[in-house]
Amino acid sequence: MTGEHSAGGALRIRALRRKFGSFAALESLDLDVPAGEFVALLGPSGCGKSTALNLLAGLLEPTTGAISLDGRRIDRLPPEKRGIGMVFQNYALFPHLTVADNIAFGLRMRGCPKPERVERVRRALDLVRLRAQADRYPRQLSGGQQQRVAIARAVVVEPRLVLMDEPLSNLDASLRLDLRTEIRSLHQQLGLTTIYVTHDQVEALSLADRLVVLRDGAVQQVGTPAEVYERPANAFVAAFVGYRNSVPGKLTAGVVDAGPVALRIDDPGSGLPEQGSVVAMIRPEDLLITRESGGGTGNELSIDVRVCEYQGRTFAVEGTGPGGHLLHGRSDQPFRPGERAVAVVAPDRIRTFPAPAEAAPAIDRALLVGQEPS
Repeated sequence: MTGEHSAGGALRIRALRRKFGSFAALESLDLDVPAGEFVALLGPSGCGKSTALNLLAGLLEPTTGAISLDGRRIDRLPPEKRGIGMVFQNYALFPHLTVADNIAFGLRMRGCPKPERVERVRRALDLVRLRAQADRYPRQLSGGQQQRVAIARAVVVEPRLVLMDEPLSNLDASLRLDLRTEIRSLHQQLGLTTIYVTHDQVEALSLADRLVVLRDGAVQQVGTPAEVYERPANAFVAAFVGYRNSVPGKLTAGVVDAGPVALRIDDPGSGLPEQGSVVAMIRPEDLLITRESGGGTGNELSIDVRVCEYQGRTFAVEGTGPGGHLLHGRSDQPFRPGERAVAVVAPDRIRTFPAPAEAAPAIDRALLVGQEPS
């Protein structure tokens, strides 16, 4: 377990589809993952990411499509013959086995000789910094320690592919941050091809080499974290990766006419017509909330403050803007509820996308008006 696995684990997925009756949980997934790459499947609940992971693991059979690992077709093989390590959300440890025996379980099932098994378990324990806990049982460990045991169990068998199904979702915030760093460090040390499922955009952005954003079983965008963060492919992706403010309007000659306010934009977005119905989207961190005008250097909107939250170095401000739109921004000073303020955004920090069709799913419409979906 020293990075030698980077020579193997090239994953190829073609036209992978899974239906449950008439419902398509996953629609024609095509993806090439080079050996050693860390890919995150990102999206809200029900988007198809866990379905994709279970198809790779062999826990579900595809309706159509093919999965190959290092050039070998594996979608017709049982799970134990695919050369895959799996890390589950709920740890899935054997409560009657010690930490060392949990880690050794897969090696024992593969008939690994005892001297080699002992040595490989020792190295895995060192990797996840749990050698002192080798003789303890899962009930004697914290949640973070249990998940580290699960990760060690997955990598000790030296798989060509590691699958992780929301492994941090059951942990508190500080443990999530610590274990996220450990997972990235382990990946850098071992070079294992990894597919990681999450609904947490911060997790995905910090861990992955590439992101696959899914919605309703269909791929919305594939790209590096920087590409997805800075250049989301559509309004859904933008909303999911933090463009919380959305203002619908009509685009004409570089200006979005939103009724009571007009927003100048520098980049209308690739593939966007010169004019038509659009939605202008802005990250909260790019919307500066002040008490005075910015002097004409950016777009300015008058807002009525509803909530102001202290967040350490800055304040998070929520207010009602022109047209009744709910807006979220940042300020270096506190505001009182009901106070009038000025929201300023630079033209180059606005992204525009075609307005969603009327038949768009409710989650899209809710995200695009700056409110939580019901």
